[in-house]
Amino acid sequence: MSRIGKQPVTIPKGVTITFSKENNKVTVKGPKGELHQSIDPDFNIKQEDGTLLVERPTEQKRHKAMHGLYRSLIANMVEGVSNGYKHQLELVGVGYKANAQSNVLELSLGYSHNVFLAVPMEIKVQTVQEKGQNPTVILEGIDKQLIGQVAAKLRSLRKIEPYKGKGIKFTGEFVRRKAGKAAAK
Repeated sequence: MSRIGKQPVTIPKGVTITFSKENNKVTVKGPKGELHQSIDPDFNIKQEDGTLLVERPTEQKRHKAMHGLYRSLIANMVEGVSNGYKHQLELVGVGYKANAQSNVLELSLGYSHNVFLAVPMEIKVQTVQEKGQNPTVILEGIDKQLIGQVAAKLRSLRKIEPYKGKGIKFTGEFVRRKAGKAAAK
């Protein structure tokens, strides 16, 4: 049995989970919002006194592969609607700037032009620029997949390079540096 799939998902107060067999959708509602996920109709979902269990019908390879996935997706939805998710990205480099207006992020990343990134409406964007610190972009939302996808897209605009450490990185991320050219003897 799947080690992740057999673990129960604890449901905090204020969160309700409904499963519709007709359209095979799990709906999770909480204080921060509502999320939907379609799952395989073969799987059963049981709610018992504050916990939720995902049960697979057979020992087929396909069912085994999806068991832990569906449990993790539902657990991430419960965490998102109760607490939410937050990613912080740092812009490391001379002259790198970030500015957010509504859901459009304007970035100055050392190119000859500014880069504009449209962020989905489900994600809240903030930029922080303190004197002596690198500019920071803060992404907040309830959908873990969507916020991770936007953070990955933002990082891909200027990948971190190993010689000077310039680029976009997550706050607290360690960048392994290379030595560069050796001096002439």
